[in-house]
Amino acid sequence: MFFWLLKHILLGPWLRLLFRPKVVGTMPKRGPAIIASNHLSFCDSLFLPLMAPGQLVFIGKDDYFVRKGIKGRLMAAFFRGVGTIPVDRRGGSEAADALSTALRVLQEGRLFGIYPEGTRSPDGRLYRGKTGVARLAVESGAPVYPCALIGTDDIQPTGYRMPRKIMQPVIKLGEPLRYGKDADLRKATDEIIAAIQALSGQEYVDVYASTIKKG
Repeated sequence: MFFWLLKHILLGPWLRLLFRPKVVGTMPKRGPAIIASNHLSFCDSLFLPLMAPGQLVFIGKDDYFVRKGIKGRLMAAFFRGVGTIPVDRRGGSEAADALSTALRVLQEGRLFGIYPEGTRSPDGRLYRGKTGVARLAVESGAPVYPCALIGTDDIQPTGYRMPRKIMQPVIKLGEPLRYGKDADLRKATDEIIAAIQALSGQEYVDVYASTIKKG
């Protein structure tokens, strides 16, 4: 109910009016399907669910759910309301639990969104993907739709709490990719990232974005 209110009444109409987001390619109307996208800005997680026909469930970093104060509680309520699954990006059992939950979402015939890079790009380039996206595709049998968000880093650059510029974001989708049970997870992930790069035109860097941020 909260997701419907946000998308159709409280937030979605204003986003459509101000930014006029554009979709190029075919967005899946129903699941199970995985939308695997590049990640340039916080507002990616607003525009992509807005333009999906149904509810697009995401994984989000767990600190969005544990921040203190009124603002922190409102943020946690927002992310829970739109169906975001918290994940501990340090790995271990909590990350495995989040992926298991994502698998259940797909088994229920729903749409699942994921950023294979694991975090926002620190500089606008496209970084090496983590194999969770391929694992979900193999275990669920769901097709992977490569997706490129273009312009969102200009709208809301990293570090900005509010949009800096009013402009049209573009969401490009490629042809779905499918993987059988014997698929090599690393090769499949690299193929998904290559498909995203072909749509986005970003420069590719063969290291994890998280290692650049730590440096």
